[in-house]
This record gives sequence, structure tokens and C-alpha cells, in this order.
Amino acid sequence: MCGIAGELRFDGRPADLAAVERITHHLAPRGPDACGFHSQGPVAMGHRRLKIMDLDEASGQPMTDAFLGLSMVFNGAIYNYPELRGELEGLGYRFFSDGDTEVLLKAYHAWGEAMLPKLNGMFALAIWERDRRSLFLARDRLGIKPLYLARNGERLRFASTLPALLQGGDIERSLNPVALNHYLSFHAVVPAPHTLVAGIEKLPPATWMRLDAQGNAEQQCWWQLDYGPREDERQLGFEDWQGRVLDSLREAVAIRQRAAVDVGVLLSGGVDSSLLVGLLREAGAADNLLTFSIGFEDAGGERGDEFHYSDLIARHYGTRHHQLRIDEREIIEQLPAAFRAMSEPMVSHDCIAFYLLSREVSRHCKVVQSGQGADELFAGYHWYPQVDGAADPVAAYLAAFRDRDFADYAETVASRWVEEDFSGEFVRTHFAHPGADDAVDKALRLDSTVMLVDDPVKRVDNMTMAWGLEARTPFLDYRVAELSARIPARFKLPDGGKHVLKEAARRVIPAEVIDRPKGYFPVPGLKHLQGATLDWVRDLLLDPSQDRGLFQIAAIDRLLSDPQGQLTPLRGSKLWQLAALNLWLDEHGL
Repeated sequence: MCGIAGELRFDGRPADLAAVERITHHLAPRGPDACGFHSQGPVAMGHRRLKIMDLDEASGQPMTDAFLGLSMVFNGAIYNYPELRGELEGLGYRFFSDGDTEVLLKAYHAWGEAMLPKLNGMFALAIWERDRRSLFLARDRLGIKPLYLARNGERLRFASTLPALLQGGDIERSLNPVALNHYLSFHAVVPAPHTLVAGIEKLPPATWMRLDAQGNAEQQCWWQLDYGPREDERQLGFEDWQGRVLDSLREAVAIRQRAAVDVGVLLSGGVDSSLLVGLLREAGAADNLLTFSIGFEDAGGERGDEFHYSDLIARHYGTRHHQLRIDEREIIEQLPAAFRAMSEPMVSHDCIAFYLLSREVSRHCKVVQSGQGADELFAGYHWYPQVDGAADPVAAYLAAFRDRDFADYAETVASRWVEEDFSGEFVRTHFAHPGADDAVDKALRLDSTVMLVDDPVKRVDNMTMAWGLEARTPFLDYRVAELSARIPARFKLPDGGKHVLKEAARRVIPAEVIDRPKGYFPVPGLKHLQGATLDWVRDLLLDPSQDRGLFQIAAIDRLLSDPQGQLTPLRGSKLWQLAALNLWLDEHGL
């Protein structure tokens, strides 16, 4: 797990190594263990390293193989690299290191972009082909690892985070109106290639791009989720699917233990993270398995921790458990730092939880497994039953998920930002794509390939990597994702959702955790704005120095007059959403 950066010039000039160095140094928290650079004519690369797979210097980056004519920087982890290495050795390749980086480099030489479907892992990579004078960029199937781009007529730059790219300079820093509409209406999810910054885009998940030294670009999506059972699976019953889910997760959890360092678990106390602990124990994880939980002060009549359930699992499996409780004062103190760690602004209260939890976890280990993705893959959210059987599935989805409809959006932002209902049209277009016939499957596909990528997955990457901590997500193993897409919706929707996963989990973990009310990392103080937190939000929104001409004053006054009552369909605070955007822009000098 690392941070990568680079530049390719299109104008015949040497790459700006000084700019790449500034970008790379900003990525230091993602890779505190080592730093390296490579420059060759029109291309320069930078790398910050977090040592996980191979601790030896031979696996340092940028990695260059002069004989093959390739140089590479890579962020992520390829879990099946030993198997790929064996295959490459059978083709005659020889290796000088023991990690996954060199395997990637030689796999590209052997197979080109055809290597991508062979990879089981999370990755964003850049490979310079010396003889073809072309740069190859790629991102993993579900976008677990980020890759941001800044392109003009003279050059392309790339980096693992948007704020790092800003350090290189020469970027159009105005706001993107399409992204602003998505942020304020689509639960802060801004689909690729857009970002809030007009001069920066992100490579979509499951996509590769190749550019030559003249700036000509080729781009292709190399993987997609197809919904519905295969022909040989149409007769499978509920118990058959349970067994397949459990077998697939066993493999995903076990392969993510491959590391040269200890691997812990983020244990919320829900079904998903508890199942990971149970499967790790099944796989023979050591008696000193580390688990970590976080809790906050109660607010608005809502409990701020789920320690009862995380403690239950920790006791049941005898883990070395760590509890972290955060008070309101520390939330306010640490919010600016958490927003500095965000590549894009996120409104989910989980962000501060993951930021502070990652700080604690990084003191004990470098790698953790985490349960993100189960709700999106196995239909764990409340809107899937609403979409099921709806006369207008798109309208049902938008009514349940979207923070603001277009009329509300137009009343919230200044008139110059009101253009089109971009988020509504995006959902309508996505639902119309082939590859999913059932309405629930259409919603699951949108959530798994878009919302998941730019909310939960991005949140976990940004907050853990701010502390040099690698998070691995077994539910996002591509084999688990493909299997989940083939399971009929009728096996997912009952019992509040995730039915097939919950019933499979009964074979592994205590029923008390499975039958509990659904929860997640709660931060009640940010949901029920009151006290010192509300004062802080009011100051942030009313400070004249923070006025960027984004919001209508009447909208801010309306939200401040009833901060607890102005909630989105997902029960988030509309007021907090505006404050979060202002805070993110301020922390990044935008």
C-alpha cells in the first residue's frame, strides 16, 4: 500500500521532476517507510512506500527493469501474486525480489492489459514503456485504490489523492458544477470521471488508459458486474447459495492474510465485521488476533457506541481487543485534520470514526481487514424493498436515496450553479444500461459500482491511509462480488436485507450478533447537531471569509433555524452537508 505520482509531457519537454516531488511528498502519510523517484525524458514518477508484502529494499519503487524497458509505480496489494509468479516463471521470467510489485511489472510485459483480469487485489498503477514511449494507467475492478488525473495540452499528471495533485500547481481550481450537483443531491457521491475541482478528474474503476508522448489517449473499461444466475445456477436453492457465499468469503478472507506483517480487524460489532473475525479464526488466525472498535458520546437520544456486540465477538473468539471512545471536544478538534485527509468531501459521519480509529490501530499494526461492501452487494439497505416491484424503480430509488431533489437543490445553491438535474439523469441512464433486468439488481449495480466506490470505499482508503494503515476488504474480492450479482434478489431482501449472507453467517458466528438491530459506526454529535458542534457549524457557514457564493443565504438561515429537523431521506443533516463542503474547500485552499 503506497502513494504514487507522476507526469507525462506531451510538448517535447522533460518531465517536471520538481512538481512530481512536491506531489509525492504530500503523499508521505500513505507511505511513511520509504520514498523514491524516477525520471526519463518526458516521464517522471514518484512513490511513497508502506512496507507490507515484501519488507526488502529490492521491492522499492519506482521499479525499473532496463532489460524489459519498463518502469512502474503501484499502489495496492495483489493477493494472488505467488500464483502469478509461478506462472511467469514457467514462461521464463526470473525475479530479483519477493513481493507483488515485480510480479505486476513482468505480468504486464508478458500479457499487456490482458494481465488485469488475472489480478486478485486492489490497485492503481502506472507503467512507462520506454520503447513505445507510452504510459499505461489502470485501476482495480471496484475502485478500492484511487487514481486522480490532471490533464491539459502540455502534460498529464497523476496521483493517489486530489490534494496531492494540487501541490504540483498549474491546475484549474474552479468548482465543477456537475460535481457540485452530485455532491449536494447524490449523498456526496461524485461519479467518475468528475471531481469537485474543474481541473482534476479520476480514472473510473475497472478502467485502463494508455497515452503516448503526443497526448493521444486510449481508454477502456475492462470488467463489469453482470446480474442474474448462470445457466448452471438457475436451479440452485437458498441453502446452495448460502454455501457458495460462505466458501467464497472463506477464500477471500484467507488470501487477504498474505503479508509480511500482522493483520488485524476493524470490528464494529455488526454481522459483516464479526463474520470476518469468525472466518479468520476458522482459517487458523493466531491467538493474538487484534480487533478494534470505536464509540462516541450519545446525542439526540441515539446511542454512540456498539461495544456490547463488538465485546461479545471479542470474548467469543478471544481476540486482543481495543476500544476507543471519543468525546465531542476531540471530534471538533480533529475534524479539520480528517477533512485534510479527504481527497473529496464526504458527509458520512463514519469519516471521523475511521480517521480516529485508524490513528489508534496504526499504533498496533499496519494492515486490517474491514467489512465494507456487504450492504451494497447483498442488499442490506432499506431502499431495495422500495425499488422492488415499484411502478417507477428510478423514482423509488431517487426518493429513498437522494439527499435533495432538483427543486430543493435549486433553492439551496446560488443561481449561477443551477444548470441541470445531473444526479437524476445519471441514475436514469445507469438503470437503463444492459446487464441487469430486475429493478433491485439495477439498484444494486449502481450502488456496487458507483456509490460504494465513491463513498464507503473512498472513506476507508482516505482515513486509513492518512495514518499509513492498509485496509483490506474481503467482501470486495471480485469473486465474491460476481457471485453476489448472480444471486436472485428474492434470496437477499427478506429479514431486513442481506438474508442469504446472514443465514450463511449463522454457521460461523453467534446468532445474537446476526439478529441484532442494524447499525453502523454512529457519530450522533454530527447527526444531531447541537451544543458546541452546532456553534462550530454556525460559525463556519456564517463567517464572511468562508462565503464562496455557493449557497443562498435564505437556505442557510432555514437550515440553522431547525438543524435537527432538516434531515435527508437517509437521515443525514442537510446543514452538516453544507458545512462539510465549506470545511473541505477551506482545508485545501479552494
